[in-house]
Amino acid sequence: MNDWSFIQQEQESLCNKLKVTWSPVEIDSLIAINDSIFSSTQPINGLRHPIHGTIEGWYLWSGGEIPQYDNDFFKPHHAGHLITMRPIILKYLGLPPGWRFQIDDNGHEDIWFDPSILEI
Repeated sequence: MNDWSFIQQEQESLCNKLKVTWSPVEIDSLIAINDSIFSSTQPINGLRHPIHGTIEGWYLWSGGEIPQYDNDFFKPHHAGHLITMRPIILKYLGLPPGWRFQIDDNGHEDIWFDPSILEI
C-alpha cells in the first residue's frame, strides 16, 4: 500500500467518526497554502470551500486570522507536498466543504462545520 492510500484510509476513518461524507483530494490536487504552514507557527488552521477553479477548496495557514488585505496570502500547492512538509494535516483533507479544523503539534484538535464557508 502506498503512502497516499494509507492517508486516504485515515481521512475516511475521520469522516466516518464524524458521520460526514468522505470527500478526498488526490495527491496532485491543488490546495491553497500560506507559507506559515511550513514553519513552527501554531495553531494550524484549515477550511474547505466548495471547489473553485483549479483549487480543491482547501485553504491552510498557521497562526492567527487571515489578513483581509493580502491577496497573495495563499499560494497553490499540490496536496502531496504535505507528505514531507506537514503530514499532521493530511488526515483532515477528506472533510467535505463547509468543514474547518484547528490543530497544533501538542495534540490540540478542534473540528467543526461552519455553514458560512459554503456561502462565499
